[in-house]
Amino acid sequence: MNSFRNYLQYYLLILFIFGVFFLYQKHDVGNDSTISDWLINYSGGFTKRGLVGQLSIYLSYFLNLNLRDSILVFQIVIFAIFFVGLFFFLREIKINKLILLSIFTPIFILYPIAEIEVLARKELFIYCIFLLYLSDINLINKFYYKIFFLPLAMLIYEPVIFFFPFWFSLDIIENKIKNFNISFIKVLLSYFPAIILGAYIAFNPMGGENHSIMSNFLQKNFNEICYMACGLLNTKSSIYDQFAGNLPKYSFEVFFRYFLIILIGFGPLFILALHSSFKEKDLFFFKNFKNLLIPLVIILSPITILFAMAYDWGRYLNMGYVFSILFYLNLYKKNILVTNKVNSNRKILKIFNNKKFFIVFFIVYCFGWNHKTVMTGDVASFPGYRIPYKVIKIINYKYLKTSNY
Repeated sequence: MNSFRNYLQYYLLILFIFGVFFLYQKHDVGNDSTISDWLINYSGGFTKRGLVGQLSIYLSYFLNLNLRDSILVFQIVIFAIFFVGLFFFLREIKINKLILLSIFTPIFILYPIAEIEVLARKELFIYCIFLLYLSDINLINKFYYKIFFLPLAMLIYEPVIFFFPFWFSLDIIENKIKNFNISFIKVLLSYFPAIILGAYIAFNPMGGENHSIMSNFLQKNFNEICYMACGLLNTKSSIYDQFAGNLPKYSFEVFFRYFLIILIGFGPLFILALHSSFKEKDLFFFKNFKNLLIPLVIILSPITILFAMAYDWGRYLNMGYVFSILFYLNLYKKNILVTNKVNSNRKILKIFNNKKFFIVFFIVYCFGWNHKTVMTGDVASFPGYRIPYKVIKIINYKYLKTSNY
């Protein structure tokens, strides 16, 4: 346990350092979604995803910073909060080989560092809000938490609504709800403010005139152009536009590639879920299944709507995995599941009993590949090598002023 905790903290620390380095290098680049998404604000009126951008503007005024520097500060802080929260969540996990693979899979923590287009996007706030829900802090009243934090999450990044089934499932499990009763209705009502806000956001996109006001505000006050994610508010603002824009990109190759990525990337977690069941056998919804695998897939399935709406499939897959693994490990560490069917991996993966083979497999599986950000992107190789190489290359070129790389 102590050795895992030590390895975990070094792993997170190294990735955090790499992440901060890349954020610093990217924050003054003029064509990057890591910044453009954070430029969205309320200067042209209410719009989806405007809250964090508006707060960044206030921070910029308060600290007398360039807007991009203000965004960088914000990104590093929320990035640090997420990694610290993740460490405290994972440090007490009882480790076996499947758990180890499910934590170090390249579609989880490593992914945003390997694909820096995804680094420090607004879902980081959502992960922190979810981790808070999973925490053992007794001061949190779960009902009022959802009344306040879920609408807040919607204002930050409204696709979080497709991950509400994870929160709702935890409510069913932790409240031991067995039927459609008063407890079920009370839990359901706690989601209404966020759902109503989500409906308002969906059916009230920012108009062209308001978008122009926001764009002019950014140009006049910060010399910023409303581009990429910020610009898409104008060109893909309606629900129809979001679905229609993806149709030309669909192909058998895309679907087959992502089928394999999901199968391989989620593989260890799926095996764990297949061999896990609830101690409470009569929980609402879950009582219809012998194990956790099918319920987990059903809870995750709204992510397919995101796939249909946009082309950042790699990013959405990463989001889906973050929620899935945190959901499973929360149940696992709180001793809610019966997992004795996964018996030191002997019955499932006997080949892993060979220590040398497992070490090689672990390195190749966890650091030998990762999926790309957009749906048409191929699979990348060896992020465990590419990430430090890229850092050395940038330092060598920008700061040491050599060009031998």
